[in-house]
Amino acid sequence: MNNFKRTIALTVSVLLACSVAARAGEKLSLEASKALALENNVEMKNSRLETEAARKAKAMAFTKFFPTVSAMGLTLKADDPLLQISSQGGNLPVYDGNPLTLPFATQFAYFPASTTGLLGSLKMMSVTAVQPIFAGGRIANGNRLAALGASASEDKERLARDKILRETEEQYWQIVTLAEKARTLESYEALLRRLQAQVEDAYNAGLVMKNDVLKVKLQLSAVRLNKSRLENGKALAVMAFCRHLGIDDDPSLELSDALTVTGAPDDYRINHKAALEGRAEYKLLQASVRAETLKTRLTLGAYLPQLGVGVSGFYMKMDQEKATTNGLVFGTLSIPLSGWWEGAYALGQQKAREEIAKNSLKDNEALLLVQMDKAWKDLTDADRELALCRESEAQADENLKVNQDGYDNGLITVSDLLEAQTLRQQARDRLTEAMAAYRIKVVAYLQATGR
Repeated sequence: MNNFKRTIALTVSVLLACSVAARAGEKLSLEASKALALENNVEMKNSRLETEAARKAKAMAFTKFFPTVSAMGLTLKADDPLLQISSQGGNLPVYDGNPLTLPFATQFAYFPASTTGLLGSLKMMSVTAVQPIFAGGRIANGNRLAALGASASEDKERLARDKILRETEEQYWQIVTLAEKARTLESYEALLRRLQAQVEDAYNAGLVMKNDVLKVKLQLSAVRLNKSRLENGKALAVMAFCRHLGIDDDPSLELSDALTVTGAPDDYRINHKAALEGRAEYKLLQASVRAETLKTRLTLGAYLPQLGVGVSGFYMKMDQEKATTNGLVFGTLSIPLSGWWEGAYALGQQKAREEIAKNSLKDNEALLLVQMDKAWKDLTDADRELALCRESEAQADENLKVNQDGYDNGLITVSDLLEAQTLRQQARDRLTEAMAAYRIKVVAYLQATGR
């Protein structure tokens, strides 16, 4: 039922996303981007196909519980009969009813030589059904293994989904970050142009040297270069993003979500040990152990007796004889006597693989917990960096205000003001990067804890 609800929700999201993407001038939201990626991304499509194939394998394994039915038909027509019986001619004594006179018979009947042909033509049909009664547990364990494979494929699909969503979030915020940096740079450029006008007026009035004008122009040239690099970087990021979403490349693509941060790391904090059961990777490791256990049982079952019962019916018509039909019931018992020696080694080999899977589960369980702890530390570090960047931006704003007032009052040089403007722009860029990093670290921590 939950899968059905998720499918309906995904379908609605995709329809909304496609509707948004189809209308020119509309901006693409993060949720719509995720829906498009889940629907169109090639890796996600292949993962869904793998899951569907595993479900078919599970259904196929279930058919082994039912009888195996086979039909056979044969017809032949020979130029000459395939079997010939010849008898020599001769005189046969006439029997008068007294066996004592038979050796001394005086009357004889002549029997001519003859040849009788058989299998000149043949028609035969049969239908046989065999029901396995005991197959060493291989049918039941094979079905359990197939069901486990289907469940594992669903967990792998979830891993692929998490990866796609994480990559979508990363690429989305990368484009938003580049766009925000472009706006910051435009604001910085506007400040420089106003400063250029002031400096040129002061130079024309003989209040400053030409070197001050050249410094401003040099800074404007650097800004134009950075704008060009940002535009190229954003164009490449948009191209990669469109490919990731499975849509046509659209250089004019715009995103609607603003880069904001709400909440604190403690809002996402949960018990890591308890969260382990929700990790798809942990479920796959458990499934690996269970699969090796079932394979051990299958290996043992291959060397146990096999018992089955069956029924068969057939129709046959040979040469000019009257057609005949018949039926039979039979049982089969197979005991692999010579295979037990080999089976002991095969079973030991499989048990070793089972132990390897158990050891891997224990080792990777610890690694998953380490991964959760690292994701938490990364999130808290991103939060601290974000707080520092906000503080730095506030300081840079105040510093720019003080330097602007000082320059307006003739207390500082153009170089000092340019440096203050540059520091403000750099502080704003670092804050933008810190906000994007925090959003991405939140997603990484949620996925690391199975959410």
